[in-house]
Amino acid sequence: MRRPPPGSIPDAPGSYQFLDRDGRILYVGKAKSLRQRLGSYFQDPAALPPRTVQMLAQADRVEWVVVASEAEALLLEHNLISRFQPRFNVRLKDDKTYPWLAVTVGDTWPRPAVVRGRKRSGVRYFGPYPNVGAIRETLDLLLRTYPLRTCTDGKFRRHERLGRPCLLFHIDRCSGPCAGLVSHDEYDRMVADLMTFLAGETGPLERGLEAAMREAASRLDFERASIVRDQLAAVRAADSVRQMELARPEDVDVMGMVEDELEAAVQVFHVRSGKVVGRLGLLVDKVEDLTPAALVSRVLVDVYADAAAGVPRRILVPVLPDDEEAVLSYLAERRGGPVSLRVPVRGAKRALQQTVERNAEEAFRRHRLQRTSDHNSRARALESLQRELSLPEAPLRIECYDMSHLQGTDYVGSMVVFEDGLAKKSDYRRFNVATVAGNDDYAAMEEVLTRRLTAMVETGRPEPGEAGAAGAALPSRRFAYPPQLLLLDGGLGQLHVGMRVLEGLGLTDRVPIASLAKSFEEVFVPGREAPIRLPRQSEALYLLQQLRDEAHRFAVSYHRTLRGRRMVTGALDGIEGLGPKRRARLLEQFGGLAALRALSKDELTGVTWLPAAVGAAVFERLHTPLPADRGTGARGGVVAARGKVEG
Repeated sequence: MRRPPPGSIPDAPGSYQFLDRDGRILYVGKAKSLRQRLGSYFQDPAALPPRTVQMLAQADRVEWVVVASEAEALLLEHNLISRFQPRFNVRLKDDKTYPWLAVTVGDTWPRPAVVRGRKRSGVRYFGPYPNVGAIRETLDLLLRTYPLRTCTDGKFRRHERLGRPCLLFHIDRCSGPCAGLVSHDEYDRMVADLMTFLAGETGPLERGLEAAMREAASRLDFERASIVRDQLAAVRAADSVRQMELARPEDVDVMGMVEDELEAAVQVFHVRSGKVVGRLGLLVDKVEDLTPAALVSRVLVDVYADAAAGVPRRILVPVLPDDEEAVLSYLAERRGGPVSLRVPVRGAKRALQQTVERNAEEAFRRHRLQRTSDHNSRARALESLQRELSLPEAPLRIECYDMSHLQGTDYVGSMVVFEDGLAKKSDYRRFNVATVAGNDDYAAMEEVLTRRLTAMVETGRPEPGEAGAAGAALPSRRFAYPPQLLLLDGGLGQLHVGMRVLEGLGLTDRVPIASLAKSFEEVFVPGREAPIRLPRQSEALYLLQQLRDEAHRFAVSYHRTLRGRRMVTGALDGIEGLGPKRRARLLEQFGGLAALRALSKDELTGVTWLPAAVGAAVFERLHTPLPADRGTGARGGVVAARGKVEG
């Protein structure tokens, strides 16, 4: 790539992005001075790290965004990396999906639950915990002292309508808020006490329970005293799950790190009120050359970008980050107060950090054993595909397409993506086929491929305006990355459709294409009359089967979703006074069409927010078969369509 004129690069903080000729972002970086940092890339290649040389060889241009401070550049860099996942940036991922203990503080009657996955607003999270069995045991013990509801919202509303609690109330694991058996003030106090315990502050709770037990005993209320005694024992038993603690009741996070030239394992232990209440494990793919100090900086930014456990006042790290001032400013903004970074050298904190480092070493050892096996298998599969299908390069990105419908209705298409032999679900796409009437897989496939490849051509064109203009918004590139193999689920007919689309868009020489037939697992490629039959036990065939099966699953699941929506809409469609909002609220409140059909007429007309006439009309519709012209074999307003989902 050509070096931009030095005078055109601002001497200001900001973030820069290297892009390839297709407009795909290869690398995102930050700088205190963009002019000095970008200038360091354009020197003798022998003086640059090998990965940097490889990135520059693939880059076509560089763009930048100017910001006000180095801390803002750090935040912008994190946001761009999270959004675009550049190939040459270090990648952090959880070494496993740790469970959290969540409390839905945004609900009228909050409930605790063990959860995994994406964090939601209106929920306070504690953890994460390395052992799901231990946290479930802890929650069970705590419910003996703090009997909060643990039922789903649907079950809660059902018992609220019935006016009586479920079995959990009768075994003393719930205080019965659905039936009004506990006041809001008392319930909120239990929620606050539970969250205080989960935050690590057990001393005040234990002292309060001890005082209540002694008071009950002094009043000769021995039954109450025994109940409080059991609650105190449950709190202490739950607290004993936490094995490690510091001498002082302070809040601190402790980071341990183990690395080699290519990868790193990071463990972060969350200490609250002196006790270890959770931990987070990360695996780092070091696709860029980073010093330990630079790696610590990247990990700190990523871990605390959306930290459910919060940002503590002090963080213990193995080495201080190279841009300490910017990182501290970033963390202080996240916490809403000052944050300090320290490297412990002796005492209890150093001993705890050594424990964290041993955990990182063990996680790193397990990961390398697994990765060695997985990586070698994927590499062999990709090399075999390149050889067997005569591809110009190993297909690092493969896109697979499939269609699904039911007797020509609800036609949908799916696109799944594998990169480096692994599913990349963030790039999956679903298509509603709009121009095909009836059962025509070829026409549906042509529409889907034309839409996807046209989007690739259009988003791959250079954007108007000067590259790197200050404050310029980055264009969406979700379809700009061309596949090294375009795989179709089907036989020779689907292949000819794909070839026709590629030829019409001028992509024949740019995008290799193949199709995989289900019957004998034969692979059809352009220019060969006879199909390719890969060995049954080959890793290349297994990879193609994975792609085909995943595309089929994705298409069928979307088709079922659309069909379910249509059937529900048809069952309640045309009822006077029942618009989309009322229909959605009705289905949500009672849990679906089957639950509505099970209600009596009095129950439907008794819904407070629904006019009685509308409730009666809903009841009549759900218990009267539709006319023959509204569907075949319809009962209760739902078309009882039978048949095979084709795809």
